This record gives sequence, structure tokens and C-alpha cells, in this order.
Amino acid sequence: MTADAPTILATSGGIVPGTRIRWELGPLTEYAIELAGVDGRRPKVCFLATALGDDATTINQFYAAAQQRGLDPSHLRTFGMPNVDDVTAHLLEQDVVWVWGGSVAGLLAMWHLHGFDDAMRTAWQAGVVLTGVSAGSICWHVGGTTDSFGPELRPITNGLGLVPFSNGVHYDSEEQRRPLFQSLIADGTLPAGYATDDGVGLLYRGTEFVEAVSEKDDKGAYFVERDTSGAGNTAIETRIDPRRL
Repeated sequence: MTADAPTILATSGGIVPGTRIRWELGPLTEYAIELAGVDGRRPKVCFLATALGDDATTINQFYAAAQQRGLDPSHLRTFGMPNVDDVTAHLLEQDVVWVWGGSVAGLLAMWHLHGFDDAMRTAWQAGVVLTGVSAGSICWHVGGTTDSFGPELRPITNGLGLVPFSNGVHYDSEEQRRPLFQSLIADGTLPAGYATDDGVGLLYRGTEFVEAVSEKDDKGAYFVERDTSGAGNTAIETRIDPRRL
């Protein structure tokens, strides 16, 4: 079973603190599974921690959370070699692909090196739901803001571009995010795009934005576009009130 259209849920969240394990699936990730329309069997969820260098602890934490939730879990690794022979075939067998945060620049470099980028596009077109947090949100877009290069945030502009927008994550919790995202859109470095406070996700069907959803109260999403009405390079930010999951 796959979604009835190419589907992305790009988030600044998706997990909650666990009771007996480190973390559990949050409402955003549960919503991504719901979007896949799985019925009568365990949902197949493939996890990627490429942005953390395929950190073994994080992957093990995913398997603990997946076991508790009753998923049919798998993971894809790039370091020190891919752990499956045919990445595209593996992704096409999944209901949901879940991408973790970390270095989006490193993630994109490794995906391109191993052909994961093309495999992701094929899976997306086939209706496999793509979701992720932070780097796992920016990657589906044209680009965004990143700390991949150091504590001073910089633009990233070589995202997969499955949707034709830029993406701002952690919009309310990291003080550099909002002003840089706006300035990069204002000067044309990034196209218009959507940003999320922590706990908020963006749902796309095909290449169209559908809605913002939230697993926390009093959070927002935002559409930021270049203001072409004046002489200067400025941006216009419009708040989108998310639907509470």
C-alpha cells in the first residue's frame, strides 16, 4: 500500500521522550504512517541517519521505537558501504521513509554519491511517503538554512527539489534561522518557501503545499516570499496556523 499521490511530510519534530526507551514516535511521524494508508499489517518504515554519519546509537534507538510501535523496520546506510544491493528496490517496498536530522550538506553529498537521490525520487513518485526532521525536512526542498558548515548558519541550495520551495526548520528555537531564511529569500539565493516552528510539519501532495500540522500547541508555520513591490530586497512572511494533530 502506498499513498494515492506523491507525498512528503517535512517536519521540525516527530518524536517524543520515551518511558522505557530513549524516544518514541510522535504524532507527526504517526501522521506520516497514516498517510501511507497501511491496513491489516505492520507498516514498513525505512530509517536513514545519513546526516549523522549513520550513527549506530541513533539507528538502534529507531529499532527500539519501531519494535515498541509495532512497525516492520529497516534502515539504509551509506558508511562505510550501502547495506543493501538495490536501494531503489528496497525503498519501493516501504510505506514510509523517515530521514533523521544532522548535516544536510553531508546527507546530500552521500546520497548523490551513492544514487540515493534518484532512488528517493523514484520512491516518491511511486507513492512511498517521505518524512523527516530538520535535515530530513530540508532535503526534499530546493534548499534552506543549515549549520552543516559551522555555528554560523549558511544557505544550502542543492536539495533534491522534489517540491519547488525552500524550507526553514527550527524557526522558533534557533535565533539565526528566521532572519537568515528571510534574507536569503529576499536576495534571491533561495526561492519562496515554508518554515516550521519546532513540532510542526508541512504536508505536500505532488509539488503542492496542502496544510501545516502540529504535534504541539501554540506553534506556527510560515510562508516567506520575496517582496517585489519595492526597490529594496525584502521578504514577506505570512503565518499559517497548523492543524493540531
